[in-house]
Amino acid sequence: MGYWKSKVLPKIKRVFEKNGRKAAAAEACKSFDGSKEDINKDFEEKKTELQPKVVEIYEASSTDIKTVVKERTEAGVKKHSVEVQKFLEELVKIDFPGSKQVSEASSKFGPAYVSGPVLFVFEKVSTFIVTEESTPTETTTTTETKEKEIVIGEEKGKEVAKEEEKAVEEAAETAAASADVSPEPVKVEGEAEAAPKP
Repeated sequence: MGYWKSKVLPKIKRVFEKNGRKAAAAEACKSFDGSKEDINKDFEEKKTELQPKVVEIYEASSTDIKTVVKERTEAGVKKHSVEVQKFLEELVKIDFPGSKQVSEASSKFGPAYVSGPVLFVFEKVSTFIVTEESTPTETTTTTETKEKEIVIGEEKGKEVAKEEEKAVEEAAETAAASADVSPEPVKVEGEAEAAPKP
């Protein structure tokens, strides 16, 4: 009986706890899905006052969490669950819509089990981040790309012009050579006799 209580029973409990944990996490996800409309409305109302706070929290975060927020994948949430939990707690401090529910469920069940709601909150966070970071980066990238294209285009244009000049010179040489070696007029025997001699 001692073996049963010390070895077998704890393993059985772990199996049922995992299944119970998954079921409870699924229930939390369902209740969160039901409140998405309210969260969206609250988000739209507070959007202007939240943006500087969210950007500040995001900038202070690690590169791992920045990647998870931008890419929003379940694998990223599972891999960086500790950072995800810390980031959610920071969002709760600024009263980000939906973050309190998600943070509580995440701390209770783990971010991997409630990845749907976590990714929903990250999607809302990324609306501030993408507009904040992509605008200057895209502008500089576009400008740099155009400058590179112009420089490359000029270089290619010079090369093309040189190649065209070479082709024209070769064609002229070929034409001159064929003009120098012009074929002799074809003599017809009957015409040569009929022509008067001077």
